[in-house]
Amino acid sequence: MVRLFNVYFPKRTVLLLASESALIWVALLGATFLCLGADASVAFHDERVYAKLAFVGLTCLLCIYFSDAYDPAIVSNRRVVPSRMIQGLAVACLIVALVYYAFPSWEVGRGFAIVGISLIGILLLAYRQMFFAMNSSERLSETAIILGGGPLAATLAREIESRPELGIRLVGYLGREWGAEEGNPATRWLGAIEDLAAVVEKTPVQRIIVTMGDRRSRLPVDDLLALKTSGVAIQEGSDFYEVTTGKLPIDSLRLSWLIFSPGFRVSGLTLFYKRLVSLILAGTALLLIWPLMVLIAIAIRLDSKGPAIFRQARIGKDGVPFTVMKFRTMRVNADAGGDALPVQDNDARITRVGLWLRRFRLDESPQLFNILRGHMYFVGPRPFVPNQELELAQQIPLYTQRWTVKPGATGWAQVQRGYCATLEDNSEKLEYDLYYIKNMSIGLDLMIIFQTLKTLLLGQGGR
Repeated sequence: MVRLFNVYFPKRTVLLLASESALIWVALLGATFLCLGADASVAFHDERVYAKLAFVGLTCLLCIYFSDAYDPAIVSNRRVVPSRMIQGLAVACLIVALVYYAFPSWEVGRGFAIVGISLIGILLLAYRQMFFAMNSSERLSETAIILGGGPLAATLAREIESRPELGIRLVGYLGREWGAEEGNPATRWLGAIEDLAAVVEKTPVQRIIVTMGDRRSRLPVDDLLALKTSGVAIQEGSDFYEVTTGKLPIDSLRLSWLIFSPGFRVSGLTLFYKRLVSLILAGTALLLIWPLMVLIAIAIRLDSKGPAIFRQARIGKDGVPFTVMKFRTMRVNADAGGDALPVQDNDARITRVGLWLRRFRLDESPQLFNILRGHMYFVGPRPFVPNQELELAQQIPLYTQRWTVKPGATGWAQVQRGYCATLEDNSEKLEYDLYYIKNMSIGLDLMIIFQTLKTLLLGQGGR
């Protein structure tokens, strides 16, 4: 795994992105020679040509990214990836055409966009087939076994087996045999914990992932140490879960791991940066979108009776409530019973205007005033109403750790998963939030902001 912006990416995905960026550049150079012929060498003496090529290349790369062609759930899917890439390139072609229409001087040559983007599509689609072949090759994968059992072991087995881009082939596991409800029946049982040395001698492995819960007098320390000195990577299961999923396994975390693992340390400089950047981003956003906010307020009042702004108590830092502001998206007294019920698909409480506001997350824009007042950061865990938070805190371990930092208008959990409606949803949300709190940094915030822009542009995840 490669760590960028405090987020871990599979080496194969990073290599894929880098190599496809190079292929895009090669395709654009080839298109330049095809369109300009003998004049191409003269054109490259003009530095502006490189800027024009970079514009087309970055547009194509961003559109492919926005089509989720690099998403972990899609990147290895032979059936879905080609259509996503074609969709992305089609949008790129439209954007480039509009720019060329508005600014004709940006065009490299007649027909350049069509030829260049077509070449990009041919090269990338062919290259993805090579990537799929590499992913499916066992000879190019690192062999691994899981030492132990329990929910964490079964989760890691499913993660490895469903994500070939990790470059890991799971040989099997050692320990108590898993039941049908615990893990994938296809995962091989290799024997007991005590059989570790014998199993590795018969089946050479390059990585051992330790998921044992009760390790007293059971962990084969001598065998693990001997294997480590011989070049086998020994990795704590919680660490492996963190780097491959971007979450922390709350059901399997040991307090000693939480205490001694790196992270969970926020410096005064980081807090100053978060406040400063939050003020700059919130102030800039308000200056840019205040006309739109005025139109939204008018539309809400015309669509249904009641105020345009909805105010609600939310839990902030250290569990202290504050009042959050949003555009009203539900009819008045939608929660007359007193409890703010989670929004469901096709919820009858949502107004016509509210449906569109939620789809593009525009209902959240008044929270910019909360950011300016210091109740929230721009990036942080999502704040929830007090009764929901207190109820979840009683049912989910470590839930109150979300309150150690200020909440945010967007966050790691918001961009990684959809709307939370069930206890399981909120447990997974907490795993993402704990990852963010543990790895909080400028780079991670920038990654989240970039992902948020993608979500807003595509209208994903809203209810």
